[in-house]
Amino acid sequence: MIKFEETILIMAKLGNYITGKWIEGDGEGQKLYNAVNGELVVTASTMGLDFASILHYGRSKGSPALKKMTFQERGRMLKALALHLLEKKEKFYKISYKTGATRPDSWVDIEGGIGNLFSNASLRRKLPNEIFALDGENIGLSKKGTFAAQHILLPKEGVAIHINAYNFPVWGMLEKIAVNLLAGVAAVVKPATVTSYLTEAVVREIIASNILPEGSLQLLCGSAGDILDHVISQDVITFTGSASTGLKLKSNPRVLKENVPFNLETDSLNCFVVGNDVTPSMPEWDIFIKEVRNEMTSKAGQKCTAIRRIFIPENKMEDVCKAIIISLSQTTVGNPENEKVKMGALAGKFQREEVKDQVQKLLASSQIIYGSLDSVEVIDADMEKGAFISPILLLNEKPLTSEEPHNIEAFGPVSTIMPYRNIDEVIALSKKGKGSLCSSIVTANEQFAKEYILGAGTFHGRILILNNDCAKESTGHGSPLPMLIHGGPGRAGGGEEMGGLRGIRHYMQRVALQGSPTMLTSITNVYQPNSKGHIDTIHPFKKYFEELRIGDQLITAKRKITSEDIDHFADLSGDHFYAHLRSTNFDGTMFDQQVAHGYFIMSAAAGLFVDSYEKNPVLLNYGIDELRFTKPVYPGQEIFIRFTCKEKIEQEIKDVNPEIPIKKGSDIPKGIVKWYVEILDDTEDPVIGIGTILTMVKRKFSNE
Repeated sequence: MIKFEETILIMAKLGNYITGKWIEGDGEGQKLYNAVNGELVVTASTMGLDFASILHYGRSKGSPALKKMTFQERGRMLKALALHLLEKKEKFYKISYKTGATRPDSWVDIEGGIGNLFSNASLRRKLPNEIFALDGENIGLSKKGTFAAQHILLPKEGVAIHINAYNFPVWGMLEKIAVNLLAGVAAVVKPATVTSYLTEAVVREIIASNILPEGSLQLLCGSAGDILDHVISQDVITFTGSASTGLKLKSNPRVLKENVPFNLETDSLNCFVVGNDVTPSMPEWDIFIKEVRNEMTSKAGQKCTAIRRIFIPENKMEDVCKAIIISLSQTTVGNPENEKVKMGALAGKFQREEVKDQVQKLLASSQIIYGSLDSVEVIDADMEKGAFISPILLLNEKPLTSEEPHNIEAFGPVSTIMPYRNIDEVIALSKKGKGSLCSSIVTANEQFAKEYILGAGTFHGRILILNNDCAKESTGHGSPLPMLIHGGPGRAGGGEEMGGLRGIRHYMQRVALQGSPTMLTSITNVYQPNSKGHIDTIHPFKKYFEELRIGDQLITAKRKITSEDIDHFADLSGDHFYAHLRSTNFDGTMFDQQVAHGYFIMSAAAGLFVDSYEKNPVLLNYGIDELRFTKPVYPGQEIFIRFTCKEKIEQEIKDVNPEIPIKKGSDIPKGIVKWYVEILDDTEDPVIGIGTILTMVKRKFSNE
């Protein structure tokens, strides 16, 4: 039997996984080479494929299957997939070396991509056990509360079409599909052909796992053909790559006619700023030098977030240049499988020639102060056979009048150092890049950092403020994180991806619902203010999680608040704020007389709605959200509570590690119940306070 890792070596052509099966394209296909030794790996082709049928299959098979699943089910699906791929990671590493990536480079691509699956899987805890999600709070639209609105998010009924770059063949796919799968939308992935053999290996494992519903993931290895000529308004397109290609795709007549959402991320001239306070004796100096070297050499500089422009105070230029040159000279280049090698090859010889051409353009106004375009010493490899290149450090002494470093990107281990005189000048220089994915500033001066961010922030998607306080735990300049948006304005494409819960909104339709609060409650399965409640003889706290219904309601008896109550609470809590004292002269204050503490009123409310005489399914109080007091309570007033089941959130039983003792209660089947609490009186304006109380409630049966 042929081992998995050997199949990639003997296959004549990569497979396309479409319409539920693996299919090779027609013709000879594009030849894909090992970036290290120049040997032919495989060929790839999509010729002869019916792209319209591929999209239809995703829409009719994959997306409907995902849409039937709740966010909880989709999240658990992503977690299972992440665990499965993590077990197979060594197979991917062996293939990744052929792309020119070192082990650390591949770690970012492979395990970073799998980490995106884990991160998005965990978002299920912030989402309902529904096929849709609420977006924002209830909006009252009438005086008497009989007409209201609520925004909801529904999965789009098309497919996500991901056209990815060559530099991260695993991460580029997984960080995107993690989001659309969680949202409930199927995907068609078209990786850049030059490194698509690694993407294909990962997809083979995904399909073999049978974790995803059929049709929820399809793969194209080769040209995108006329796929965009068949899109519909329910589809979503994402593109990562060059600005010129992105513009061409985004301008497709069909895309424009159907108003298809198009998320564009293009390579940008990201910049790094050294604050004018940083000196060679400060830890920030060494942090900066290390960061520049890492960003120039990791992935051989083939990162959309790589540092291309380095801005230095003009009086520190000489020292900085010397320090970076010394640091770069310690970079060993060669076969990425050799442990001594710190920088591997570019993805291919074509990419190397492109880098050289772009550097030649930069030399119109800059000079090389480290590296060579023609030669590089390599370890355990042949420079001519592989796509190797030296790190290149350029110097431009007139950045305000030179356009090349702000307009031309060499997509490899290439950066340009430039001087600045003051904060206004460095802000202006950063903006000359016309928009970037990220910028970094290293400084210990908080005011300098604030001025730079407020002045330059609108031109960057993300800004890292780096100093000695955070350096050890910082993820670095070029690390896009699944919880944060990844994208940028202008040249960077003007798009966004990832960003935690923000990301799923790209694949969902926002719908504004209008109607009676009771109708909206029934539709959303979340209690809306002023809805009709369900009152029965059983106290809500005596019901198990499964037995509770949204809208279950308790209206309590009344309690008179006395001056003695307020005095006692002040003594018990230590809160002797003047408004709570009888002896206060209330002239010129907001109050007429002694007023009850808000927290006393909340405590008194709990005394009214809590059923405390015997054990019940309520395990504990989990917290209070959005507590507001709308008017004062004076001695002699009577209050009562309307207590309503607002929302139910299922909880999974945590995975048990046999080596760690089980904490008491951790294995009890349970869920979180949110209660809408209204503190009321009998006046025409009855609302005294509103809040949401969370309780942990035991299940009658396990949900596992």
